[in-house]
Amino acid sequence: MLNGRMVRRKKTHNPSPLLYADSDVNADQLYFGQAFVPDAFLSFGLKGKKYAFASALEISRLKTESSFDVVYSLEEWRQKAARHYRKKAATIVDIVRLVAREFKISEFVVATDFPAGIAFKLRAARVPLQIAEGPLFPGRCCKSEVEAKAVQEGNAASAAGIRAAEKMLRAAKIKNGKLIYDGRPLTSQRVRQAIEIACLEKGALAAQTIVAGGDQACDPHCRGSGPLRANQLIIIDVFPRVARTGYFGDMTRTFLKGRASPEQRRLVHTVREAHQLAIDTIKAGISGARIHSSVESHFEKTGYQTKTSNGIPQGFIHGTGHGLGLEIHEPPRLSRGGPRLKAGNVVTVEPGLYYRGLGACRIEDVVLVTKKGCEMLSKCHYRWEFT
Repeated sequence: MLNGRMVRRKKTHNPSPLLYADSDVNADQLYFGQAFVPDAFLSFGLKGKKYAFASALEISRLKTESSFDVVYSLEEWRQKAARHYRKKAATIVDIVRLVAREFKISEFVVATDFPAGIAFKLRAARVPLQIAEGPLFPGRCCKSEVEAKAVQEGNAASAAGIRAAEKMLRAAKIKNGKLIYDGRPLTSQRVRQAIEIACLEKGALAAQTIVAGGDQACDPHCRGSGPLRANQLIIIDVFPRVARTGYFGDMTRTFLKGRASPEQRRLVHTVREAHQLAIDTIKAGISGARIHSSVESHFEKTGYQTKTSNGIPQGFIHGTGHGLGLEIHEPPRLSRGGPRLKAGNVVTVEPGLYYRGLGACRIEDVVLVTKKGCEMLSKCHYRWEFT
C-alpha cells in the first residue's frame, strides 16, 4: 500500500488464491469449487488443495457435491478466531488472518472483483495481499472437453430459442406493415417470451434476450420493444445459461419477414461473408487482433464504412468476438489488441453492421479453437428472409 492506495505488484512466487463470493454469480468461485452456493463464502487454495468455509446450511452439501478437498465449518472457525483474537465476534477478516497464520501462507492473491472493504481491512491487518494481473485462474481461458460440451449444450438452448422465434415470424401475417400473429401484433416482448420458454425447456435460463427490429437493432445491446414490422431486419441474440452447469450459450441470427430490399440483401450477404472469413481465419497462434482486422478490412473493401453520424456510431462498431464459458464475456477477445489464441479457447464470432434507416445485421456462432483451425460449438441455419 502506497500513500494509503492499494497497488498491483508483479508476482514473485505462487501466492494462494483467496475468494469471498457466492458461486451462483461469481464465475471464479464456481470454477474453483464446482458447486452452486447462493451466499458469499470463503475459500482458498494451497499446494494443489482447495479449502472452503461453509455455513451450517451448506457444509454437508459442499462436502458431497463440490470439488473442495477440505470443507470447514464457518461457525467453528468464527469461534476459533474470536478466541484467538479475544473478540466477542470474529469477522471474515479475522478468519483469513488466522488461516494465514495456521497454514503459514506468506501471501494471498485475489481477483479484481474481490470485495474492496475486506481487501483493505486485510491490508490494514498486515495480511499480504496482491491483485491478480489478469484472470485469477488462467486455466479458465482454455476449456476441457467437458467444458466445451457444456458450452455446446448452452448453444443448443440458444438454437432452440432462435427456432422458436423463427417459427413465429414464419407464421406471422403482414397487415398494414405490421406483423400479426394469432390475431395480435407480434411484438419483441412476445417473441422474447417464446424464446425464453424454449430455452427453459432445454434446461437453460435466458435473460436480457435481444429481439430488436429496424433502428432499434442499430443499438447492438437494445433488447427491443413494441410491434415488429414487415420488411425490416430483426436481430435475435440469445445467450442462455445452463442451470445444471452454469455455462453459457451465445448465438445471433438476423431475420426479415416480408421482402428485403437489394440494400438489405447486400448488407446481410456482406456480414455473412465476414462471419465465414473470421471462422476460416481462426486457429491457435493467430491473434484476436488479426482476426478482427481482417473483418474490418472486409467491410471497408465492400464499401461499409464505420463512422459517426449525428453523434451516433454506425458501421462495424464492436469487436468480432469474445471468450465464452462461465461468463458471457470473458477472455480472450477478438478485437483490437486481442491476444494470440490458444488451443482450447472458446470464442464467439459475431461481426455486424449497423446503419440507421437501413437496419442492422449480426450473425454469431461459437467455436472451439484448435491447432489447425476451429470446431463449431453452435448449429443453426442461416436462412433469414421469410415471405
